[in-house]
Amino acid sequence: MLQNDADLAYTGNLFICHTFMMNYSFLNNSHSVTLFSINPFVYSFMIKYLLLLIPVIFLACQGSSEKSKLPEIQSGSIQPMPDQWIDADTKHRIFRIGRDSAENRSFYFHNNPFIPGKGDDGDLMVYYSKVDGNNQLFVVNLKTLKSEQLTNHNHRIRGEIVNPKLREAFYQSRDSVFAVNVDTKENRLVYVFPEDFKAGISAVNSTGELMAGSWSAPIKDSIYRADPRKSSYFESIYEAKIPHTVFTVNINTGILNKIHSDTAWINHIQFSPIDPKLLMFAHEGPWHKVDRIWTVDVTNPNPKLMHQREVYREIAGHEFFSKDGKTIWYDLQKPREVNFFLAGVNIETGKKTMYELQSDQWSIHFNISPDQQSFAGDGGDSTQVAHAKNGRWIYHHVPKDDTLISEKLVNMSTHNYRPLEPNVHFSPDGKWVIFRSDMDGKSEIYGVEL
Repeated sequence: MLQNDADLAYTGNLFICHTFMMNYSFLNNSHSVTLFSINPFVYSFMIKYLLLLIPVIFLACQGSSEKSKLPEIQSGSIQPMPDQWIDADTKHRIFRIGRDSAENRSFYFHNNPFIPGKGDDGDLMVYYSKVDGNNQLFVVNLKTLKSEQLTNHNHRIRGEIVNPKLREAFYQSRDSVFAVNVDTKENRLVYVFPEDFKAGISAVNSTGELMAGSWSAPIKDSIYRADPRKSSYFESIYEAKIPHTVFTVNINTGILNKIHSDTAWINHIQFSPIDPKLLMFAHEGPWHKVDRIWTVDVTNPNPKLMHQREVYREIAGHEFFSKDGKTIWYDLQKPREVNFFLAGVNIETGKKTMYELQSDQWSIHFNISPDQQSFAGDGGDSTQVAHAKNGRWIYHHVPKDDTLISEKLVNMSTHNYRPLEPNVHFSPDGKWVIFRSDMDGKSEIYGVEL
């Protein structure tokens, strides 16, 4: 019986040695070959080959041993769930990223939460956690899972904005915008909105020079406060044709620049991860009534529609940039609730890519891997637009021709999709999918190994 990792590694090496010798003997079956009768050059090659294999074998055996010790449980079937377990339905390892008792939430799917680690330190992820009833920003090291608090505001704060170059997270409290350094934990005041232009920020560009956001006439907040149920305010705000303005603020000079105004409801503002001048925004409202996805060069404000609806009740939305900034990906339905696609449009050429999905494979939000070779999705329950009968899963999707090959990663049958959408992110190394869930009775952040 194998007692420990060393036994496993040793046995693995013996197996490789034995296999190598068998293969060599097979290739030289004209005579018996022993270790001592091998040509010195071949012998030297074999030794180097085996030495290279030793760490690989050890790590593989170590990972297998650790995984075999974890309990195999249906995700969310017990409370509390352990810190790590194997999903009984998918056989993937899941682990809790937040290791405290607080309520934790990862960022919305298109808001980048990651900052690269320094040297051998692990990559960092910024997230929200409840402290004395208030949301505060925290940062977790994805290698050690050690978390540290970044903010300590008495008033409500909002904003899911991280700039890797500055190594700062930006957030807003009332009319003031702040930034906190993830290394030093120092908070600084960045900007205060003037009395005649109370607005909110949504993004910071790749160079850390510009913030962007939208302003709306006060009646919008009045409609929302009157009935905060999305089923009510969504149509009402859209029909009201309220003035909106897209703006930027220069972080270094404080200059506010109003770049585009419209009576359309403007939302989901995102900077390109690569082009510091390119901004994307959405015309919000009932998706089958809006041409939603737009881009604008902040130095030459002339908005460009990125997807034109073509059929009755066609919808396109939940748009996000590719990692190289060349493509905008989005959920496409032609028409709504009937034919489902994950679609992309090349920003420069306008060329479209469409991968077809079945309703059970559809997700509220999709995201793209760091190497841009695959996608993740957060699934959806039967009340969502796809009306999926078996769609409550975290998915991994790999393109093949004009479809997606889908793998189930996490059983989300005990998760409440309303109001907590899982909002998937790939980890920076592409080895995990990170998501949020209330399967344990409160909002928590998890990772699942691919």
